[in-house]
Amino acid sequence: MRAAIELAMKNGVVVGAHPGYPDRERFGRVPLEMDPRELIEAVRRQIDAIAGIASRLGARIAHVKAHGALYNQAERDPAVARNILFGIQAATGGHELVVFAPPDSAMYAEAKAMGMKAAREGFIDRAYEPDGTLRPRTIAGALVTDPAAAAAQALAFLRDGGVTTTDGSFLKLEVDTLCIHGDTPGAAEIALAVREALRSAKAKVAPFRA
Repeated sequence: MRAAIELAMKNGVVVGAHPGYPDRERFGRVPLEMDPRELIEAVRRQIDAIAGIASRLGARIAHVKAHGALYNQAERDPAVARNILFGIQAATGGHELVVFAPPDSAMYAEAKAMGMKAAREGFIDRAYEPDGTLRPRTIAGALVTDPAAAAAQALAFLRDGGVTTTDGSFLKLEVDTLCIHGDTPGAAEIALAVREALRSAKAKVAPFRA
């Protein structure tokens, strides 16, 4: 976390927290049965951990995005979404943090209902199913690893207000922020291609303002 924050500060990048299920062995990508109070505390603890490191380095956390299975569950389950949001609020400065969430999700609706700042997120390195969910990583074609294809998906969000899904249909999704996973093969090359595509389209990339 320290190294990532130092790199962000060096390059003028805003820092965020990415709390997930406390399950390092499976990288937080498998749902866990957790008592609501335990989940709230796990989210709070993770946010405060990175916020503390950022503060010591002279930076601050600006946004929060749930990770992996926790993010996916909060997309559909209002109770899980609320517990994540309670954990964010319990963290130091949590009420000022922007919550990243899928468009039209339980997470986005609950954040807005609780008066929290929220940004709708689109994925440019993942394939979308026609119902708006991400194609599971266990199914072929879930990842978009070709930089040109990822850049095209980014521009589709920007220009067309949505993406083409796995069955060829168009899915309208209005978003405020775009995601590239750091562990997607060729993530750095994808980021460069997307940056150049946005620059060519004369799009301005800036920190989200609710």
